[in-house]
Amino acid sequence: MRVRRGAVCRDKRPRHVAAAALAITPLTLLGALLQLTSAAVYSAARPPAYLVDLTLEQLSEIVVTSVSRREESVADAAAAVFVITSEDIRRSGATTLPEVLRLAPNLDVARADANQYVVSARGFNNILADKLLVMIDGRTLYTPLFSGVWWEAQSVMLEDIDRIEVVSGPGGTAWGTNAVNGVINVVTRAASASQGLLISAGAGNRERGAAVRQGGELTNGGHYRVYGSYRNNSHTERADGSNVYDGANHRQAGFRADWGTGADAFTLQGDAYTADIKQAINDVPDAREISGANLLARWTRDLGHGNDLNLQLYYDRSTRDQPGILDKVLDIWDLSFHHGMRRRAGHYIVWGGGYRYARDDVDKGPFAGVLPPERTLRWSNLFIQDKISLRDDLDLTAGVRMELNDYTGTEWMPNVRLAWRVAADQMLWASVARAVRAPSRVDREYFAPPTPPHRVIGDDDFQSEVANVAELGYRAQPTAALSYSVTLFHSEYDRLRSFGPTSVAGQQKIGNQAEATTQGIEAWGSYRVSRDWRLSGGWVALTDEVRVEPGSVNGSQANDPSHWWSLRSTLDITPRHQFDVAIRRIGARPDPDVPAYTAVDARLAWQPEPGLDLSLSVRNLFDPGHPEWGDALSRAEHERSLYLKAVWQL
Repeated sequence: MRVRRGAVCRDKRPRHVAAAALAITPLTLLGALLQLTSAAVYSAARPPAYLVDLTLEQLSEIVVTSVSRREESVADAAAAVFVITSEDIRRSGATTLPEVLRLAPNLDVARADANQYVVSARGFNNILADKLLVMIDGRTLYTPLFSGVWWEAQSVMLEDIDRIEVVSGPGGTAWGTNAVNGVINVVTRAASASQGLLISAGAGNRERGAAVRQGGELTNGGHYRVYGSYRNNSHTERADGSNVYDGANHRQAGFRADWGTGADAFTLQGDAYTADIKQAINDVPDAREISGANLLARWTRDLGHGNDLNLQLYYDRSTRDQPGILDKVLDIWDLSFHHGMRRRAGHYIVWGGGYRYARDDVDKGPFAGVLPPERTLRWSNLFIQDKISLRDDLDLTAGVRMELNDYTGTEWMPNVRLAWRVAADQMLWASVARAVRAPSRVDREYFAPPTPPHRVIGDDDFQSEVANVAELGYRAQPTAALSYSVTLFHSEYDRLRSFGPTSVAGQQKIGNQAEATTQGIEAWGSYRVSRDWRLSGGWVALTDEVRVEPGSVNGSQANDPSHWWSLRSTLDITPRHQFDVAIRRIGARPDPDVPAYTAVDARLAWQPEPGLDLSLSVRNLFDPGHPEWGDALSRAEHERSLYLKAVWQL
């Protein structure tokens, strides 16, 4: 169902009119869904070269695969891609994956409470953000319930991360539905790069944690690692000093084994986790329990002459027991492959496909539910993409994905990218693409309350949300010490989620009666002041306009700042001492109102002997506390925190 452009009301920032319309509904999707989620390293041997020792030319040769599903350097990628390196992670002092993602200047990251985060790129950020595809080693962190990520359930041993590729902009051709506004790909180290014993332990006034990892060689020539980790978060507090009651205990263990080389390599890896997270419903303390396990197998083969083959299969189970809200079990099987072929006349073709099977079982709570409780969903896809060298300095990439889902049938996601190497150290690129967010169970099968009379109901004819995106980017390294990237983007969204009246008095129905336009600029860069001192920073400006058909209200619930910026300094004081500072400024969020804030984080590290790394990290150094998400009456204040950490590599 397409919105008639001649029959819309305009909903521009500030969005007080739309907010008021939602406030007067007896029960909205947002209110009920918020209750679903918020009821209530380092190597012993010092690396051959520290990050600040590398030339920016070497840094630009970091390989990424998230743009086109083939290996290419950051310098050659025709996309707005930012790479968080393992050294960035170590020097950040971050203790969780969402905190690490703050290092990417093209992401909007906010902490809702002690465990929950909101993460998005290019707008539409909320607790249930559904337009960002997130993966760990090719395993999608996705729930068909709302097409997003349960961030409190995601954990990685940070010392084992090789890099995190963050692409802002559509990635539907390469990765499928939900890669609308961006792709995050967490890539962990090969087992051969994490050998020996590593012990990590830390404690502070807000959290405590420990991890152990052992790596070794297998008798048949392969390598392995096994690990276990524990983390405890303290409760946060509101501005009035009352307890949010959101502390948690997280436990996780896993392994990875690798055999062979790039010519013929096989990987087997898996994780299992459990956590109990405190919550309060109607001021009554309780706890939700989450757990899960996954197992992934991947085979890659170098066929020679620039040809390669990749085959991957994984199984993922997740459970969530949230008293008074829901009891959920999700099983996912996912099979995918892709084949890269270098052809004559300057063609490099990547093609592939996949099949995904999900069995979702959700027991309804007293406030909301999805009906039927059990649902089997299937997705299948085929894609092809061709990179054509038109001349030595000009490449054209064109591709398309056909994806089939049980709700809307066949969806098409094409893209065209043009990259012009203006000079050896400059590239100008442009792209146009169509991306899709397929319906989730909430869109089609939501009922609140779950028994009649329903105040909110899903639409069994809800169609896929669509984004048509145009981008123009420029990347340059004018000197050996300076590099930067600038991207302009313009996105047109159609068939966005909305709420509209039904024939039943007081009842709302989820629909597709909204559309939007977003546009903005993303910029980041790096400057090496000296061999031991490096500065880096980024800035994003974003505007949006939501248009809703008369009688309906906006259901996307985006709460985005109009701008944010960050600046980082990494300094080697001596070969054994490091001092790092990060400053971030986040603009105000309009709906609900969250004031702008500036946060300064600092880390001082000392290596008393090879294999031992000690560090002290301080969050919110000059700020006793600030909110980042939520309404003024219930939101958490994130106060100044200290964290002392020791890492031993034996």
